[in-house]
Order: sequence, then C-alpha cells, then structure tokens
Amino acid sequence: MDVTPPDQATALPASRPDRYSRIPLVAAALTFLVHLFANPHYGYFRDELYFIVCGRHPAIGYVDQPPLAPLIAAGTQLFGHSLVLLRAAAAVFAAVSVYVTCVLAAELGGGRFAQIFAALSSALCPVLCAFGMKISTDTVGLWLWPLAVLYLLRLTRGADPRLWLAVGAAVGVSALSKYSVAYFVAAFAAAIACTPQRKILWSRWFVGGVALAAALVLPNVAWQAAHGFPILEVLRNGQQGKNVVLSPGGYLLAELLITNPVLALAWIAGLVWLLTHAETRFVGLGFVFLLAAMIASHAKHYYPADIYPVLFAAGAVAVERATDARPWLRPVVTSVAVAAGLAAIPYVLPVLPIRAFLRYHGFVSSRLHLEATRTEHARPTALPQDWADMHGWPELAAAVARVVASLPPEERGRAAIVAANYGEAAAIDFFGEEYHLPPALSGHNQYFLWGTHGYDGEVVIDVNGNCGARQHLFRSSEQAALLTSPLVMPWEDQLPIMVCRGIARPLPELWAGKKFYY
Repeated sequence: MDVTPPDQATALPASRPDRYSRIPLVAAALTFLVHLFANPHYGYFRDELYFIVCGRHPAIGYVDQPPLAPLIAAGTQLFGHSLVLLRAAAAVFAAVSVYVTCVLAAELGGGRFAQIFAALSSALCPVLCAFGMKISTDTVGLWLWPLAVLYLLRLTRGADPRLWLAVGAAVGVSALSKYSVAYFVAAFAAAIACTPQRKILWSRWFVGGVALAAALVLPNVAWQAAHGFPILEVLRNGQQGKNVVLSPGGYLLAELLITNPVLALAWIAGLVWLLTHAETRFVGLGFVFLLAAMIASHAKHYYPADIYPVLFAAGAVAVERATDARPWLRPVVTSVAVAAGLAAIPYVLPVLPIRAFLRYHGFVSSRLHLEATRTEHARPTALPQDWADMHGWPELAAAVARVVASLPPEERGRAAIVAANYGEAAAIDFFGEEYHLPPALSGHNQYFLWGTHGYDGEVVIDVNGNCGARQHLFRSSEQAALLTSPLVMPWEDQLPIMVCRGIARPLPELWAGKKFYY
C-alpha cells in the first residue's frame, strides 16, 4: 500500500539520481539477447511472409496496413532469406521498449528495485513478449507508445516545450506502423484535457508536434483515400465474421490473460497509483479512455497492449514504495512474478521443440481457459495460431513447384498460380524463389491491387481452391496434389492444388470480382 501522507498523495515523486542509469541499458541488452536467441525458431509467420512481399513492392500504403512493418521486414531479407535477421529486428524493439519502461519507472520516482521489477514484468508480459518475438504492426508501438508517454510526463513537469516535436514524431512514426495509434492519441488528448495538465497544450510547440505527426501520416492517408480507404473495408469485414467480438467483461478478462493474471496485478497496481497522484492522473485516465474506446469499437484484445509498459513502470514504483518498510518482501514478489512469467514463455517465444510444446500445451490448456484469448473464429488445432502459422509454408511452395514442373512444356510459361489468401500467396512468392516460380496471384487484400501480372487464366494452378466449380469457370480441372500437415491451421490442412484449363472469360475481365478484403 502507498503510505504517503494524504497531503502529499497527489505529488509526483522526483526521479531518482543518475546512479541507477545503467539499469535500463543492462535490462535492454539482456532483453535483446534473450529474444535474439529465442525468436528465430519454428519458421516464418504467415503475416511476416506477407510483410516481406509487400515491402518488396515499396509504397506509401497498403490495403491492410501502413508501410513501416513491410519495409522493415523486407529490409531484413535484402541479402537472402534469414529468419534470424527478421526476428532480430523484432528483438531490437523489445529491447528499447524495456529500456523506456525502466526510464519511465525512474521518471515516476522509482529506484533500483522499481526499475528492475519494471523491466522484468514488462519483458515477461506475454503479449509484449509476443510483440517482440516477430515483426508485426504492433512491434513499433511497443517502443513508441511508452516513449510518447514519457515525453508527456516530462512536459507536465516543465520540460522544454520543444519536446512536443518528439511526441509528434513518436506518434507519426507509430501511425506508419498501425492505425490504432489514433485511439492512443484521442484517449490521451481527452485525458490531458480533463486534468490540470491541459496547460501544456497552450504552446506553439504543441501545434508544431501535431503538424509534424500530420506530415508523417498524410502521405499514407492520401494513399488510403485514393484507394477508397480499403482499411475500413478490411476492419468491417473482419468484425462481421472472422473476429471474435468480446463483451466488456470478456474483454477485461482477456486483458488479464494476455498480460498474465499474476503479472497483471502489477499493472493494476500501477493504474491505481497513477490515478492516485494528481500529476500522473492523466496517464491513468488515458489508459482507461483507451481501453473503453477499444471495447466500444470491438477491437481485438491486443490492440491496446502497447500501453502496458507504462502501467508496469508505475506498478513497479507502487510495489517499491509499498515494500519500503519490508524490503524482505521484494525478492518474494520478484520470484513470484518471474515464475509466473516463465510459465507463459513457451506460448510467446518458440523455445520448446514442437513435441515438447504439444505436451506442455496439453497440460496447460486442460487447466486454463485459453480460449478466452482467441481473436478469430476457427476450428481447434494442435498448436496455437501463432505457432501453427509458422508451419507448412516451404512445403506449400515445394508442392506448387512440383505441380508446375509436371505441366507440359507449352503450359508452364503461361500457367498462373492463384492462391486463396495472402499467406499462401506470400509463401509461394517467398519460398518459390528457389524454384523460380512466377509471382502468385490472389484477390486477398494487397494482392488484389497487384492484379493478374498479365496472365490470361487459360492455365491456372489453383491453390486451396476448386477452379470455380460452381461458376463452371473452366473447361476442365483436376486435383494435382493434396497437402497435409497436422500442425497448420485447419483451413491450410488437406489443402488441394488444382490444375484448371480453358477459362470461360479472360482472367483480367474477372479480376474485379476476385477482391477479398478481410
């Protein structure tokens, strides 16, 4: 419990001396090394393959995400396929996130224990650990959301108002990774406006920060506008069938589960602590507003997760102050947190061999309600989706290459490879390089905009399709292969590869009807 006298309860503690300044650096270095060695296993994740292919078509926008994650992913593969380099990029963001978490703890008045505990709880938090495991649209925000809050705290404490430019840069770059930063901006703007800290808004540098963020984001917004804002169609279609829509209570339960029920006690304590102190209340309110907006708009439960490092930093300060008179409790609290965090690690870092993980998963899932953390409707599979979607992709490309090689020579050069979704298409494009396969076609998301690449559709290798049987689209069709794997997601198992010949109408004429934004 916070033992600060009532008349001082609203004062923000001063940050601790610089003698603890090495802790953030050490914590960041250790986090990077752990992720560097733990991340590159199992295989490329479905979305990572898609990001790489998108990034190889540089643009200021894509149908279903801003450009930053694709450009980072593609950049790591410039010198050849390397899962190590791809996942090392994610490890860097995990490390700098932990660094900022430690600095936040110090900014809030935390000492040595608070910084160490903040680093441990944030680094072991399952959803944050997962963001630092693979490249995703959430990975950049893992660093920049907490950094923006750190700058806001410093502004409220009298820092040079030019720091607003740094806030604007953090927000703008984050928006180039994921659009959900708009929730973050709206929530914290409302929170600041509701508290005495609103005085920091009356500055020309605040306007400058807004202008800088807008300048960074505007090209991507223009791209979305020029293409009819496809991201809105993607989100709308996802909520109408694919995504799990949680009730408010279910959403809050999911937040506890994805942050680890034991470690969640730390961020809950941090939220209470932030709301208790007048100078940090806007941060606590910002989180409350953010979570409420996410729930109201039926966002996926992990969308607000990049804010949790801030709450873990505050929670670490709260725990430190509560144990000032009983320091012997600190190793106990730390041991419990570490034990709880390590128990969840096999679900967010690919550290166990698959057979060992399956045994562990069977033991854990029979005792915990892990289905509450699902974000999409799907039949159960042997592995959680993150791990299942790291399997089967090289085998798919190899199977397609065998089918192409089996075609008569006069058909090989004109055969179009059409995949049902961007994961399959990206796997064929990425791993198909070894077999000199042509670019895959798909109506799914960004692939739709890339079009038919000049193919007329007279000969089609239809991956996970049926040659448009219901529409009698082709004169003839045959199943050339059936790809089976017990480890992939259900819709990728028993995957047929068809050869379709004699299309009824040229493929470019049919392409508009192939659009599938989901």
